[in-house]
Amino acid sequence: ISSGLPSDKFLFEGFLPAKKGRTKRLNELSQENKTIILYESPHRVLKTLNDLSSCYNEGTNISISREMTKIHEETFRGTIKESVEYFNKKKLKGEFVIVLSPN
Repeated sequence: ISSGLPSDKFLFEGFLPAKKGRTKRLNELSQENKTIILYESPHRVLKTLNDLSSCYNEGTNISISREMTKIHEETFRGTIKESVEYFNKKKLKGEFVIVLSPN
């Protein structure tokens, strides 16, 4: 709900494959007409955002929440392109939830 993206139909993917099958799975997800929910670790967030920008339109809306329900909770809302720029400048800590808008 806090993502601001449609929540009537969604696909909870959890963690993406670390290596084998990652690109294939991202391409499959990019064809979904549902909101996509992903988990990501801090050391792979930028890689995932860059991978998403190659599989999705850079103007796709995205919400990235860090440390949900904790004292340092933070949520970024914008496009995939904006998220890459934003998180390139940040020190990445905590657990991340990435929510992508449907196509």
